[in-house]
Amino acid sequence: MRWNPKSKPKPEKVQAIQQALQVDEIIATLLVQRGIETFEQAKTFFRPTLADLHNPYLIKDMDKAVVRIENAIANNENILVFGDYDVDGTTAVSLVSSYLRSFYPNVATYIPDRYAEGYGISYMGIDYAEDNDISLIIALDCGIKSIDHVNYAKAKNIDFIICDHHRPGDILPDAVAVLDPKREDCSYPYDELCGCGVGFKLIQALAENRNQTIEDLVEYLDLVATAIAADIVPINGENRVLAKFGLEVINSNPRPGIKALIQNVKKKVLTITDVVFIVAPRINAAGRIKHGNEAVALLTEYDLDQAEQFASEIEQHNSDRKELDKQITKEALLQIEENNEQNRFSTVVYQENWHKGVIGIVASRLVENYYRPTIVFTKSGEKLAASARSVKDFDVYNALEACAEHLEQFGGHMYAAGMTLLEENYENFKNAFEKVVQETIHPDLLTPEISYDAEIELSEINPKLMRLLKQFEPFGPENMTPLFLAKGLIDSGYAKTLGSDNEHLKAFVKQGNSESFGAIGFGLGNKLDLVTNKNKFDAIFSLEENEWKDTVTLQLQLRDINTSNG
Repeated sequence: MRWNPKSKPKPEKVQAIQQALQVDEIIATLLVQRGIETFEQAKTFFRPTLADLHNPYLIKDMDKAVVRIENAIANNENILVFGDYDVDGTTAVSLVSSYLRSFYPNVATYIPDRYAEGYGISYMGIDYAEDNDISLIIALDCGIKSIDHVNYAKAKNIDFIICDHHRPGDILPDAVAVLDPKREDCSYPYDELCGCGVGFKLIQALAENRNQTIEDLVEYLDLVATAIAADIVPINGENRVLAKFGLEVINSNPRPGIKALIQNVKKKVLTITDVVFIVAPRINAAGRIKHGNEAVALLTEYDLDQAEQFASEIEQHNSDRKELDKQITKEALLQIEENNEQNRFSTVVYQENWHKGVIGIVASRLVENYYRPTIVFTKSGEKLAASARSVKDFDVYNALEACAEHLEQFGGHMYAAGMTLLEENYENFKNAFEKVVQETIHPDLLTPEISYDAEIELSEINPKLMRLLKQFEPFGPENMTPLFLAKGLIDSGYAKTLGSDNEHLKAFVKQGNSESFGAIGFGLGNKLDLVTNKNKFDAIFSLEENEWKDTVTLQLQLRDINTSNG
C-alpha cells in the first residue's frame, strides 16, 4: 500500500477550535479535517438533534407531491410505491408504503425483477399498475431519467411522483413532482441524501401536513440508517442526524424485520459498520438471488414470528449468495491465470453461466486481488451483461465511454457501472478497454492507497481520547474512522498469526517506554516477519475497544505495517 497523510489543517484553525472546546490537539486536528472549525459546528457535530433536519418543503416540487398524494387519498385512488431491488430501493419502498398504510389502506408495492425487468422504472411495472386500477405511482431511488416510462404511464392516465437522488439529465420526466436534491433548480441545503432519505423527506412533509411531529417518524429511521450505510453516501450534515438516530432505533427498538436479522449478533451495540456487513448484505441477497419483494415483505412485517420466518429464508439466500460469489471468484481468478493475464492493466472476464446477481460482488473481489479496473461478464438472454468496478481515482465510466462503439448500452458512475454487449463484440471490447486503461491510468493508481489522519505517540492513547473518538460516530464517507500513524513500534515478543490460514496478525506493541497495547491486523498474517525479533516497525491503525470477559481494553486495529525507517 501507498501511505499518504491527509492534508494538514492550518495551525491557527486547529488552535482556535482547540481553545474553543478545550480538547487535545489531535482531536482539534480531526475536527478541522472534517470541516468543523467553530464551537457551533462542533456542537451540531457532537450533539445532533432531530431539530437539525431541514424543512422538507425546501425540496423543489414537495408541495406538489403532498397535494397529489392527499388528493389520491381523498378520492380513494390506488397508490403504487415502486422502488429498485437494492437496499436503498427496498428500504425506501418499505418506509413510504408502511407510513401511508398507517392511515390509508389502498397502497401496493412493486419491486422490479432484477433479471426480467432490470434497474429502475419498468414498463411491466406500469402495466401492473394499469391492470390493478392504480392511478398514482410513487417511484423511489429511481426514475430521474425515465422520460419514456413516465410518458407511457401518462398515456394510461397514471401519474408519477419521482423521489430520486441520482444526477438528472438535461430533461426531467413529465411527472406530477420530481423530488431530487441534485436538480439544478432545487435549492435544498443538502444534496447527498440516499433514495430512502428522499422518501423520508416525503413522509416528513406528509406528516407535517397531518399535524404530526418528527417524533412520530422516529420509528422509520432504522430503515433510513440501513439505506445510508448500504448506499455509501456521505455521513455528514443531514445524513449524520438520520444515521445517528436510526442507529439508536436499531439498537433499542427496531422493526420486527430488522430485529429478526440481528437477533443472533452477539454485540451489545451495533455500529454503522455492522449494518454495512450484517444487515445490508442480507437485504440485498433477496434481490440478488430471488426477488426484492422478499426484502420488502420482511421490512414491512409487524409480526415477529412471521418476520423470523422471512429472515430465515433471506439468511438462506445470503448463504447461497456467499457460496456463488466464492465459487465464481475462484473460477475468475483461474481464468486470469490460465490466460496469463496477471500483468494487464485491467481485468475483463466472462463465463456464460455465472450468476448475474453476484457479478458485481465478484468484480469487487477481483479488484481486491489484482487492484485494477475490473469487469465481469455473464450471459443474459441474447446478450452479455457485466458489472464494472474501479480503483480509487480512476473513472471507469469515462473508460467505458471511450469503448462505447463495442457496447449496446452502459450506465453508472466513476467507480461502478453496468453494461451489455453482443457476444461477438466481447473480445474487441476487452482489447479496447485494456488499451484505454493502459493509456489513461496513472501507474500509482494500480497500488492501493491508505490515507491516515495524523501521526500519534502511543503515550497519547488513553480512555479519554477513546471516549472523544467514539463521539465522532457514526463513521462513513466524509467522516471515516480516524486512522493514525505510529513509528518505531516494537512487539513484546508474543506476536503470532491467527485464523485457519494464518491470515491474521496478533501482537502486543509498545513505543519507547509507553505502555503495551494489544494489536490485531486482519489479513496481515503474511507480515509476521516484520514484527518478530524486536524489529522496529511503523503502523497505520484505528483505535477500538476490545471486550473480553467483561474487561474492556484499548486495542490497535492495524490497517498496514512497514519496516521502520527510524
